Amino acid sequence: MTTHEKFTGYFGTYTKGESEGIYSFTLDAANRKIIDVKAAASLENPTYLAISDDNRFLYAVGKEGGLGGVAGFNISEFGSLSLINTQLAEGASPCHVSVNKENSMLLSANYHKGSADSYLLDRESGSIETVLSSVVHEGSGPDERQEKAHTHYAGFTPDGKYAAVIDLGIDQLLTYSLDNGQLIEKSILHIAPGSGPRHLVFHPNNKIAYLMTEFSSEVLVLKYQSEDGSFEQLQAISTLPGDFTENNQGSAIHISSDGKFVYAANRGHDSIAIFKVDSESFKLSFIEHTSTEGNWPRDFVLDPNEKFLIATNQNSSNVALYSRDEETGKLTLLQSDVKVPDPVCVKFLNY
Repeated sequence: MTTHEKFTGYFGTYTKGESEGIYSFTLDAANRKIIDVKAAASLENPTYLAISDDNRFLYAVGKEGGLGGVAGFNISEFGSLSLINTQLAEGASPCHVSVNKENSMLLSANYHKGSADSYLLDRESGSIETVLSSVVHEGSGPDERQEKAHTHYAGFTPDGKYAAVIDLGIDQLLTYSLDNGQLIEKSILHIAPGSGPRHLVFHPNNKIAYLMTEFSSEVLVLKYQSEDGSFEQLQAISTLPGDFTENNQGSAIHISSDGKFVYAANRGHDSIAIFKVDSESFKLSFIEHTSTEGNWPRDFVLDPNEKFLIATNQNSSNVALYSRDEETGKLTLLQSDVKVPDPVCVKFLNY
C-alpha cells in the first residue's frame, strides 16, 4: 500500500460521440472524489488500455480510418501522454491489450477478426516494433453472436510463460507458449457452449484464476497448472439475482490483492456483484450486488490502495466512485456524477 493522497488514472473510450480519445483523471483519496478529468490523447476508439509496470508507457487499442491496431504513448511525470508510435493493419481494431512485466512484449485480442497478436516492444523507448506472431481462431457456438470466433482477451499468465487467450465466439480459453514471442498452442479449456467467456483475472497465489462469461453471466473458478499452461474448472457461480430475466451481459472482473474478494460487473442489471473467496478451496460465495448508478458498466478498477472502486458506465457517460470496506468487501457510493463520454476502460498508474 502507498501513502499517496492523489492517484493518476486514465479512461479509454469510444469516440463515436463527444469523446476525443483517452482521458486522464485524479483520484483525490483524502477528499474521496474524482477530480481533474481531461482529454489526454487523441485516438479513435481507444477502448482498452495497458500501463507498463514502471509507469513510463501507456498502450491502447485504436484505429485510424480503415486501419486498426495498437498505439504506444510516453507518460510524463505529470501524467500527460505523448504518442510514441502505432502499429496498424487493415480491418477492425483490437478490443484488448496487455503488456508483460519486462515491457518487452505486447498482446492484443481482436474480437472482429477472431485473432490474437504478439508485438515486440523496445524496452527503453516503449516503441511497438513489429508483430511477432498472429493466430486466428476457427469455429462457432450456439448463441447468435457466436457465428464465428471472437477473441476477447489476451493476457500474460503470472509466471510469464504463456499467453492466456479467451475466445467468446467458440467458448474456449486457449493457452499459448511464448517462445521468442511466437504464439504456439499448448492447451485448450472448453467452456460450456453458449457461455461466451470474456475476461480473466488471477488470484495472487498464481494457481487459481477467475473467468467472467458474457452470455451466461457467471464467474468460473479455474485451477491453473504452470507446468503445461492448462486450466481446470472448479466452480461456476452466477453474477445475477435468481429472479432477473432481462438482458444482461457480463463485463469486467477484478480481484483484491489480498485474494479475499472478487468483483464482477453486469451490463443490463447494471451492478457489480461481490464475492468472497474461500481461503482453502478458493471457490466463491456471493455477498451482494451494488448498483453502478448508470447504464452498461463496461469496466471498473480498484485504486492502488484498494480503498476505493471506480466503475465506468458506457451508455450513460458517467463514472461512479465507491469506498471499499477491506474487511467485508462491500462498496459504498461516494460519487456518481463524474462525466466522461462513452467510457469503457479505466486504469491507474502503478504506485
